[in-house]
Amino acid sequence: MPSEYAKSLGARLRSIRQQQGLSLQGVEEKSNGRWKAVVVGSYERGDRAVTVSRLAELADFYRVPVAELLPDGSGVRHEPTSKIVLDLERLYDEVSEDLAYVARYARAIQQQRGDYNGRVLSIRADDLRALAIVYDASPSGLIERLTEHGVLVADPRAFFAS
Repeated sequence: MPSEYAKSLGARLRSIRQQQGLSLQGVEEKSNGRWKAVVVGSYERGDRAVTVSRLAELADFYRVPVAELLPDGSGVRHEPTSKIVLDLERLYDEVSEDLAYVARYARAIQQQRGDYNGRVLSIRADDLRALAIVYDASPSGLIERLTEHGVLVADPRAFFAS
């Protein structure tokens, strides 16, 4: 009898396949026999365990991140983030090509908000996730990169106290 996790994983696999308009037979045809309909169906029912490497291959076939195939509550799908605060002076003075998109995004947010204090700018979690996609990184990976460049304000209250 399949575990609850196997059933949840199977439901995610089925959902992704159906979103792409594929039947089980369609998966087999599209993959030129690489993925047998009976095997994918057994993964979806939770009757057969899928290895990590096979799950990664299936994610590649569906062209989705592996994390999207994992069931909710797996602790991987959505990385919780909160807003961050950028030091605009350091960001705009930084000559690194690595931060060009962040600087451009920050300028666009400033323009949209009409916020030209020139010192700091808060970036909401959704903005951070969007930027992370541009950098092909996780939000925490982008935060790490921004920290390395010294453009994050650790404590905005302390920034304004100075």
